[in-house]
Amino acid sequence: MTAPSSVFDQIEDLSCPPVIVAELSANHSGDLSRALEIIDACADAGADALKLQTYTADTITLDHDGPGFVLEGGLWDGRKLHDLYEEAHTPWDWHAALFERGRKHGMEVFSSPFDFTAVDFLEQFEPPAYKIASFELVDLPLITHAAQTGRPLVMSTGMASWDEIIEAVLTARQAGCERLCILHCTSGYPTPIEQADLRTIPELIQRLQIPIGLSDHTPGIAAPVAATALGARMIEKHVTMRRSDGGPDAEFSLEPDELASLVRETRNAHAALGHVRTGLADSEVRSRTVRRSLYVTADIKAGEVLTEANVRSVRPGGGLHPRDWSKVLGRTATRDLNFGEPLDWTMIVDGRG
Repeated sequence: MTAPSSVFDQIEDLSCPPVIVAELSANHSGDLSRALEIIDACADAGADALKLQTYTADTITLDHDGPGFVLEGGLWDGRKLHDLYEEAHTPWDWHAALFERGRKHGMEVFSSPFDFTAVDFLEQFEPPAYKIASFELVDLPLITHAAQTGRPLVMSTGMASWDEIIEAVLTARQAGCERLCILHCTSGYPTPIEQADLRTIPELIQRLQIPIGLSDHTPGIAAPVAATALGARMIEKHVTMRRSDGGPDAEFSLEPDELASLVRETRNAHAALGHVRTGLADSEVRSRTVRRSLYVTADIKAGEVLTEANVRSVRPGGGLHPRDWSKVLGRTATRDLNFGEPLDWTMIVDGRG
């Protein structure tokens, strides 16, 4: 198989495993050297792509502490939005180094822009796609601006209704987006595993008829593996060097060894899907000889009647088919039959062989 030339080539080629996207997000903790270390670890773990987030505190919110600007409950309870995003943002002057390091490892590198200026800034790096985050799925002008670049879009659906998902897709299409991937997402940080609702993935595939993936905030790798079996074509997970390092996203991020497990097990899950088969797999050919069939289980003299006491269905598969058991019972042997012989029609009076 020829190696895909881009993220979307792999997404759209069902013979390929899903694209594994490592999300750097805020786990750099304001340290460029740590960001580069995480990128190196993601590459070593086998990630296909690296995703950044491109915003400043002032482009994503207002420096205000009025109603709605201070978070209540959850992982970031009591944090002012502006302060949280000031801590979490990736400095724009790092982007060149981050793109370069990821591409040096052969990973695709792209980002989530959060306003027009971020899209315009990112264009210089010629990313393979833009990601529209769940919270921005309702920002139809942003979707339009990103789509008008002509680049593919990846859009997450956290918190969105069906109508909002359809509206976002139509907006992207009307703005010229030809290649599109939707990521099923639950925007809980972290997301309880029972709220992953992965059955939504085949529903999205059926309704939208475009590639569907998973942006996952559950602990561990069970949800991505299950999503792969349900047809997910992209898996996005936050990654950190060590959850014990802390930071805004650490609690729902994978460590590098866990990312390596995710890469391995999603590939195994994809390989296990195989194709629709009704005949023998190659690995079954030898086993077939050990299936059950009819054997002589006690010595039988010529002319003696075959009964349940001297003919049984046992392993291996050298005798008559078990379906013929009722047909041979009550008939007589044409010759002496020995314990352990596979039964065939020539051994039976009025046999059909």
